[in-house]
Amino acid sequence: MSEAKFEQFEGYLHSGGFPGAFLNARRVVPSEETLAAHTGSVAFMGVPFDGMCISRTGTNHGPKAIREASEQFSSYNASLGIDLRDSFSLIDCGDALVIPGSAQKTFEKFESTLDVMYRHGILPVVFGGDHSVAIPNVRAFARHHRNPGLILVDSHFDTAEDLGGETLSHCCPITRAVDAGFDPRKIVILGINGWMNPRVEENYASRHGITVIHLEEIIEIGVAAAASKARSIVEEGTGGVYMTFDIDSIDAGAAPGTGVPAVGGLTSREAIALVRELGRAGGGLKGFDLMEVSPSYDHDAITSRLAVCLTLETLGAIAQARR
Repeated sequence: MSEAKFEQFEGYLHSGGFPGAFLNARRVVPSEETLAAHTGSVAFMGVPFDGMCISRTGTNHGPKAIREASEQFSSYNASLGIDLRDSFSLIDCGDALVIPGSAQKTFEKFESTLDVMYRHGILPVVFGGDHSVAIPNVRAFARHHRNPGLILVDSHFDTAEDLGGETLSHCCPITRAVDAGFDPRKIVILGINGWMNPRVEENYASRHGITVIHLEEIIEIGVAAAASKARSIVEEGTGGVYMTFDIDSIDAGAAPGTGVPAVGGLTSREAIALVRELGRAGGGLKGFDLMEVSPSYDHDAITSRLAVCLTLETLGAIAQARR
């Protein structure tokens, strides 16, 4: 470890940092009392659950891998001139309690934690887990924000009404968001691509007025224009915008560690440029999640490191929007 790196590490410890937490953030038990003492913070939390996955499993190890990868990063970006610790108090609330075999009980318990965070003005950053974990996220968000807007970055629609009668599948987060009160006209899905999107899910999006920006359109008009289009939709008349980001929206060459690798998806540079713009939505996102990192299919932790980078870039964009 270099002397400069050691000094940074030592500084984190003196400020209450905790090795093993995301970006060495202070560890905080997510109770009503402790969260009340951290009003306005950014809270990282993992949900190591992949019980609703219909593809390759292993995303239950995603939060741990993302935290470990974050040890190679700092809170400062010299190119942007941003230090996240100048804008946010960062805390890590550990992982949600998972009830094996029960998505419903797991999600109910996690939603109650999110409710506490939103009551105290805390911005949750949630690491999955399969994409079903976005369901408690959007449900809690809808309860605490008037007429909320929603952005999904994904290779897939995730608009299944159910999967063989199961309504909490990782194919269903957008339909559950609509059920929770999100106006479909304030929902944008970006990055749709490939040969694994059922026509029934496309029909749901079209029937409900959800805006879909296919990868081909992003390539044609550019990332900035696509992000601007998305923001204009989710920002108008909304009281807060939420973003859920599926790592499988990114090309499998840059993100192999996921359940359904996308051949020809977004490049890592396109993804970074995209979240730099989307993070500003609504004057700064009020919450977001990053899903579907499956380290058992990763190599050299490249997917986990990309997940960390996208998280930091999104927070950087929120910090800039708040200034």
